[in-house]
Amino acid sequence: MKQMDVFYNPNGIGDVLIVPVKEGNRYELEHKNFGPVTKITDKQGELLGYNIFEASRHLHLDQTGKIMLDEKLLGQIRNLFSEVGLNDSLDFDLRPKFVVGYVLEKKAHENADKLSVCQVDVGDEKLQIVCGAPNVDQGQKVVVAKIGATMPSGMQIKPTKLRGVPSNGMICSQKELGLPNAPKEKGIYVLSDDYTVGEPFVF
Repeated sequence: MKQMDVFYNPNGIGDVLIVPVKEGNRYELEHKNFGPVTKITDKQGELLGYNIFEASRHLHLDQTGKIMLDEKLLGQIRNLFSEVGLNDSLDFDLRPKFVVGYVLEKKAHENADKLSVCQVDVGDEKLQIVCGAPNVDQGQKVVVAKIGATMPSGMQIKPTKLRGVPSNGMICSQKELGLPNAPKEKGIYVLSDDYTVGEPFVF
């Protein structure tokens, strides 16, 4: 399962809700229409996403830009899919993917001088994250992009290995989060103690 952000830009793109599920080669796409819904797959039939046209006629959308998919909107999309005979399960994880984390432990990476291996509490689980920021340290509250998050740059956060060490998420800088007036110096965004570990970080 994977958390979903959807996109609605009526002024820039038109009255279409874009529901990306997975990155794919844009030159190898298949499209199948179900009324106002276009299902997009790759040549192997793997689902890449949906475009819902005339979205404002079929869905109650009170936001524009990037929208975090919640149970209410997902329910509307499921109803629309049922009406047009598209029987996809839409089994998405709606838990927030940008959350407040707490750095429990920081150790030097055994194969890279400038990398640290951090154990980070994100409320419902502990994640091992390899971080290259010079200012990361034990005892900090930080912004964590969990597996499945889509960064403002469009990059998706996936499980990876950095110099042989597994990393499951990213500790974010203000620049990576696209925050206004982000400092130019390299470094993660260290939060104040007012934040609660595990709560969504909204930006």
